[in-house]
Amino acid sequence: MDEDRINTLLKSNNIPKHIAIIMDGNGRWAKQRNLPRIAGHNEGINSVREIVRISSRLNIEVLTLYTFSSENWRRPRTEVSALMHLLVRTIRQEINELIKQNVQIRVLGKIEDLPPLPRKEINEAMRKTKTNTGLILNLAINYSSRYEIIRAIQMIMEEISSGKYTNTIITEERFSQYLYTAGLRDPDLLIRTSGECRISNFLLWQLAYTEIYFTKTLWPDFREKEFLDAIDNYQQRERRFGLVSEQLRE
Repeated sequence: MDEDRINTLLKSNNIPKHIAIIMDGNGRWAKQRNLPRIAGHNEGINSVREIVRISSRLNIEVLTLYTFSSENWRRPRTEVSALMHLLVRTIRQEINELIKQNVQIRVLGKIEDLPPLPRKEINEAMRKTKTNTGLILNLAINYSSRYEIIRAIQMIMEEISSGKYTNTIITEERFSQYLYTAGLRDPDLLIRTSGECRISNFLLWQLAYTEIYFTKTLWPDFREKEFLDAIDNYQQRERRFGLVSEQLRE
């Protein structure tokens, strides 16, 4: 770990508190090496491990990883099955280290629709880490942001119909409490690897004012240096939230 660089970042007092990552490029990484696609996913786990470790070191509050989208079910059955097995194996291998690092695991998405074994392992991991007070690691699994928004609307409508709310005015703050990320700050920085420049149905509501960083680096090659580069880039930006620079300096 580059402690000098990390210490410099820590002294800057401008580290994003919530970082979201679209981990893209595993398949292309494997193809470049004439390996099966699952080899890229396996190597990508090493990147996850390193980014989680560095995030904890930098005192980042929330790390949200786009792990498996609802659209990914349309991939070849053999790949989907391999991904589910990889998910189970990774949780079993990493859970003790995550507990040691004081990481709390949360899940965004319809985990109730996962196969029984992955669903069991995920629920067990959340149970074992729920009292941890360090980095919150959000795993977006079987996740669709459009579904998340529709789900929130349905929940609000049900509560209005049941008479829970006498005031039916829906504010942004109230709406946010029905999302998977309820209680968490919106991402400060979104990173997408592999050179693709789109957000792919990920955190559509939450990314309203997020700084976005695209890199051509494939996810299995995205490690400490690349992560710190993204944070450096973030620190060079001026977040105005609809204001002008002069207003921020007043």
